[in-house]
Amino acid sequence: MAVATSFSQFSCNPVWVTEPRSQFNPKPALFLANSIRFAAFSTAATAERAKISVGSRRIIRVRAVSEDERGPERDAGDAVAVAEEERPTEVDLLKKQLVDSFYGTDRGLRATSETRAEIVELITKLEAMNPTPAPTDALTLLNGKWILAYTSFVGLYPLLSRAPPLVKVEEISQTIDSENFTVQNSVMLSGPLATTSISTNAKFEVQSPKRVQIKFEEGIISTPKLTDSIVLPENVEFLGQKIDLTPLKGIITSVQDTASSVAKTISSQPPLKFSISNSNAESWLLTTYLDKELRISRGDAGSVFVLLKDGCFLLTP
Repeated sequence: MAVATSFSQFSCNPVWVTEPRSQFNPKPALFLANSIRFAAFSTAATAERAKISVGSRRIIRVRAVSEDERGPERDAGDAVAVAEEERPTEVDLLKKQLVDSFYGTDRGLRATSETRAEIVELITKLEAMNPTPAPTDALTLLNGKWILAYTSFVGLYPLLSRAPPLVKVEEISQTIDSENFTVQNSVMLSGPLATTSISTNAKFEVQSPKRVQIKFEEGIISTPKLTDSIVLPENVEFLGQKIDLTPLKGIITSVQDTASSVAKTISSQPPLKFSISNSNAESWLLTTYLDKELRISRGDAGSVFVLLKDGCFLLTP
């Protein structure tokens, strides 16, 4: 940011501007807009001040324009304050509300009936504003890795609620390759000893502007990545009771060297693959909202899936 090194005169004429109300700021905010006059500059320089908020997509830039940029209609020595502002749209606000409503629900598993009702209402509003009415005609938007943020699909609840002790579901994702018409669903699991993932590979076929048919072909259990530094929590809850793991820490410390050797051996093995050929290996998916950051899909039995594009700002806590 270039700044004029000296000036001889500075005066401010205050003008109050009231910013419109938004859901994040219930009270109107007042800003002091200054009319800035510089009588002399030691050098011909341009000052620029920028404030950027990515999450809300609000951008404000104020800059002092040089004499060459002002044109003949401006008095000599005057600086022009230029303000540019892009406010979040209604869709942006709804998306932020929807993602915020997922907090503490464990992808929908622990959502209360009240929270579910709020989520359904926000999903319905977004679907009515869908910027991509024919998602299967916009495969470039579908392409890439999507992280599951919320689902009402009860088939996933046993995975989320009945994981073995010390095992955590780190991530559930869906990766779409629109060029080869393939889909990979993946669940990443982690524990104190290793991390691994279980995936299914499938082909999809476009059946309508919103609907695709999915046929699963192969399952993959990736090679566990063992750690040579084992860290155990103080205790773990199992079947409603807390189990003290402190006595195990001395044993774990004595086998660190062995664990390191085993980790290197197992990690070098190829993943385990198995074919999927039963009659229940097909499903369909209806995409009801799609943009570059968020996707809402509906599947069998009316289940809903809300997914966020990997790397988008909505994934930031």
